[in-house]
Amino acid sequence: MTHSRMRSVFLLGGLFLMSCTNTQSTMNTSSTQPQQIIAHRGGALLGIENSLSCIDRGIATGADMIEVDLHLTADRQVVVCHDQTVNRTTNGRGRIEQMTLDEIRQLRLLRPDGTASDEVIPTLDQVLELSKDRCPLLLEIKKKRSDQYAGIEQLADSIVKAHGMQDQVVFQSFNDEVLAALHAIDPTLRLEKLLVCPIGDKYLFDGRFVRFSAEKYNYVTSFNVFRLFASVHFIRRMHQMGKEVKVWTVNDPKRAPEGADGIITDQPELFIPKR
Repeated sequence: MTHSRMRSVFLLGGLFLMSCTNTQSTMNTSSTQPQQIIAHRGGALLGIENSLSCIDRGIATGADMIEVDLHLTADRQVVVCHDQTVNRTTNGRGRIEQMTLDEIRQLRLLRPDGTASDEVIPTLDQVLELSKDRCPLLLEIKKKRSDQYAGIEQLADSIVKAHGMQDQVVFQSFNDEVLAALHAIDPTLRLEKLLVCPIGDKYLFDGRFVRFSAEKYNYVTSFNVFRLFASVHFIRRMHQMGKEVKVWTVNDPKRAPEGADGIITDQPELFIPKR
């Protein structure tokens, strides 16, 4: 490990510890307004994450939204999977951007115990068909490089509109280029910005700290932040700027941050009876 990498590890460790201290005061409290409950990866602890069966179970809990992740195959098909590779979630190996949809469909999603199921990685089309008029979707476009998944924003938006679901879908991303592209395609789209650890005027993106300015994101309606950094101060600051705050990933209702507008969770069923 290089000295610079060691410094990064120590820095992140320090931030983690600091965040644990700073967020204690936000826990075990309740907001005066109902919080949206969003099923993360369909409700990842309800079954096989991002699978059609898991999404269906997530909808059945009464969740307000279902969150899933989008990638683009080599033959330009939008598929739903958390990782850039199929290695962890299926019985195969490979990078999604280097595989065709037919190749991906030969693989089987793994159950939580590691055994192969009968399910395959779904397409965005399939997820939209399953959720239409049942539950809105929070679609995260995964894109780390500028040259990765060229045109995925236009494709995803076109697929959503082909299903007549533009009013049932929200897009989110860590990547500013993705959000800017979506806004240029359709300024009426609801867009949300993912953040790992906002500290002062900076936040972490792809292993480096970049400058953060809420004013820059005038077309973003919500900042969706990692739970350890969902401080009362951050939530209040965003609310003062007219932005919502959703927090991920929270799996214990007792640790839902005060004032957050939404909770993104692997276990939506734990939060629904608390309303």
